[in-house]
Amino acid sequence: MKRAAGAFTFVIFLFLYVPMLVLAAASINRGSDVAVFKGFTLGNYSALFKDGVLLPLLLNSVILALASSLCATVLGTSAAIGISRMSPRLRRAAMSLTNIPLTNPEIVTGVSLALLFAFAGRMLKIKNVMGFATLLIAHVTFNLPYVILSVLPKLRQMDRHLYEAAMDLGCTPLQAFFKVVLHEIMPGVISGALMAFTMSLDDFVISYFVYGAEYVTLPVEIYNYTKKPLQPKIYALFTLLFTAILLLMIIMNILQARDVKKRASGESGALRKRRLG
Repeated sequence: MKRAAGAFTFVIFLFLYVPMLVLAAASINRGSDVAVFKGFTLGNYSALFKDGVLLPLLLNSVILALASSLCATVLGTSAAIGISRMSPRLRRAAMSLTNIPLTNPEIVTGVSLALLFAFAGRMLKIKNVMGFATLLIAHVTFNLPYVILSVLPKLRQMDRHLYEAAMDLGCTPLQAFFKVVLHEIMPGVISGALMAFTMSLDDFVISYFVYGAEYVTLPVEIYNYTKKPLQPKIYALFTLLFTAILLLMIIMNILQARDVKKRASGESGALRKRRLG
């Protein structure tokens, strides 16, 4: 049974990562045909960094991802704290609303936001309403649930008496939050921020419906490249993006593993003190 489960897991990972390996091999191939390897070269990466169109669009995507992940982290953390203090019935209702953007098809979310922005633009008498602001609002919208779902478990694990103890020791409510609550939930906040950044960086479907000519992101522009034969430098770009996101996921997993280990050691230490006491 274990061997069958291991083989099934291996096949799943094979389907997931073999396309990425093919992409990486194509990025260092001298030829333009992916099926024929004509020799090793880094010329595709050199051509990418000399490109005057793709790099500015990549910068646009990074700026948007940083801004949206920062806004989503602040709003999502605040929302998670509010949800954790609700009554059980209200908490279930709030979580149901939080999960809707996760289960809702992206194309539905994109069209809905586009209609909303068009309506707002008509009401405010703005001709070209689509741009960075609409992209930012859209990305914050679909990133919020990821932050909330990352922070809420840390709030459940935290000892609620720590906040009260900080208040008893002379902290103001704001000081108690930053020195105690935020410190305890920081691994969840960081995980949510990293998840929001990665989701924003490579989003295409929602961005396609809410972007404007003045601010175009890299995934939207790459869609236009797919209508004609791809240049090898595009393979290099895809490989770099995949590597960056993979590193972020590894960092997030390391932070979560450290937090679990820290909590386990803390609980074992507290248990030893009780036994000795």
